[in-house]
Amino acid sequence: MPDDAPALPEEPARPVEIATRHGLARAYVRATDRPLGVLVLGHGAGGGVQAPDLLAVSAAARGDGWSVVLVEQPYRVAGKKVPPRPRVLDEAWCDVLAALRARDVGAVPDGVPLVTGGRSAGARVACRTAEATGAAGVLALAFPTAPPGRPDLPSRLPELDQVTVPVLVVQGATDPYGVPPEGPGRRVVVVPGDHGLKKDVPGVVSAVRAWLAERTA
Repeated sequence: MPDDAPALPEEPARPVEIATRHGLARAYVRATDRPLGVLVLGHGAGGGVQAPDLLAVSAAARGDGWSVVLVEQPYRVAGKKVPPRPRVLDEAWCDVLAALRARDVGAVPDGVPLVTGGRSAGARVACRTAEATGAAGVLALAFPTAPPGRPDLPSRLPELDQVTVPVLVVQGATDPYGVPPEGPGRRVVVVPGDHGLKKDVPGVVSAVRAWLAERTA
């Protein structure tokens, strides 16, 4: 894909149902022959894998030679709108990644970098499980650092700080959850817009493409 080409969103394809210890998850796999890497992304707490930023980033990554998997957590597959406890989300995510590595699915081949991530709550899950899943990097779209209007709740920044592999955070300038600071191994790109990252999707895609290219340089 040329540098100035727009990333065209595409529908998730080839759903693979994966049994986890917390119910059935669904992975939408778009595999590329001889991929440069594999990008696995999760959705936000109240949204799904059709979020504009997820679809645009997925299309761009595939255009650059990456395989992409969008993961729907078991609670969403079951039709529930409220996510379970973080431990439940993390365990289901780890089960999905293990299945994607298994020979019968084969979505994460040996010898290529695995980048995990997602938007909002999905980014939090990827951060908390980066070591357990063997991720070579974490992509955090709209990381929800501090719940707006809830000073009684702790910041989620420690979840970012605990990641020991490279991290890219793409955050809207007016995101009510705030903008996390840069840190060791963590790049933060601020784009126009709020938590939905809908105002400047090309800017989101550009930041992600540049960072993914570094993962295979």
